Amino acid sequence: MAHATRLAGYDVIAVLGYGASSTIYSVRSARGDIFALKLVERNSSDDQKFVDQAVNEFRVARAVDHPVLRKCYKLKRERNFFTVKRCLLVMEMVEARALVQRRPPQLIDLVRVFMEVASGLGAMHKAGWVHADMKPNNVLITEKGEVKVIDFGQSCPVGTRKERIQGTPDYIAPEQVKRRPLNGRTDIFNFGATMYWCVTDSHVPTLIPKNDNEIGLKADMEMRSPKDVNAALPDSLNYLIMHCLKYKPDERPDSMVEVRSRLEVVCRQLERGEATAATSPH
Repeated sequence: MAHATRLAGYDVIAVLGYGASSTIYSVRSARGDIFALKLVERNSSDDQKFVDQAVNEFRVARAVDHPVLRKCYKLKRERNFFTVKRCLLVMEMVEARALVQRRPPQLIDLVRVFMEVASGLGAMHKAGWVHADMKPNNVLITEKGEVKVIDFGQSCPVGTRKERIQGTPDYIAPEQVKRRPLNGRTDIFNFGATMYWCVTDSHVPTLIPKNDNEIGLKADMEMRSPKDVNAALPDSLNYLIMHCLKYKPDERPDSMVEVRSRLEVVCRQLERGEATAATSPH
C-alpha cells in the first residue's frame, strides 16, 4: 500500500505503526525538525470515536505541560462539507519502546520508571485531568531510560462520569466499569495494576476480564499479593501495590504525590541493599 509523501505540510519519512483507523508516521518539517504524526481517517460513523480521541489527546496534551507527558503541537481537521474526514495530530517524536517490550530487568530501575510515571500523572491530576487508560503500552522508555506517558485519547476532566465503559480490561478500575465519576484514584488503580503486571507477569482480576463475555459485578476482588508471586519483592512495594488496588477509591492512596513518595522509599531501600529483586518472578 502506497503512502503519501507529504502530510499537513510535512515530509513523510516512514510509517511507525498502525492503530484503530489510524497510521502513525515520522515526518520532517521544512526546518528539519522531526515529529510523529498520527493520521486518523473517518471511513464510517463507527470511526468517529477515533477522531474524537485524537481531538481529545490534543486538548489534554496542550493543557498539561510536563516532561514525562508526550507533547502535541498541532491538530488539523480535513472536512468534507460538515463532516471531519481526516484528522492529523502532530506530536513529539519519541524513539522508544513500550514498557511491555522494554521492562527493566532490575527492580530498582523499574521503580525509577514508576516514579517518573507517577510524577506525570500527578501533574495531570493537579491540572484537573484523569488519564483513564494507564497501562504498560502507554509508558514509553528510551534506550537511555527516559520515560514518556502517552495516549490521552480517553482522558477526561476529574469528576467525569462516562456514558460507556472505557478502559483496558486487565487494568480497568471498578468505577470505570460501573460508570461512576472518575478522579485521580482511578489512575492510581490503573497504575497499581500496571505495577502488578510488571513484577508478577500476571494481571489483577478486574471487573471486566479480557476473556469474559460478561462483566462480573463481584462485591470485591480477590487477588494474590505481588509478593506471593514474586517472593523477592520488598514489603514496602508489595503493600503499596495492594493499596493502589483497593476496590473502593477512597481506600486507595490519597494522591500520586503520596504514591511517588512511597516509591522513593522503596528506591532508597534498594539503593542501600536492604532489598534486591529482579522484576520477573521467573
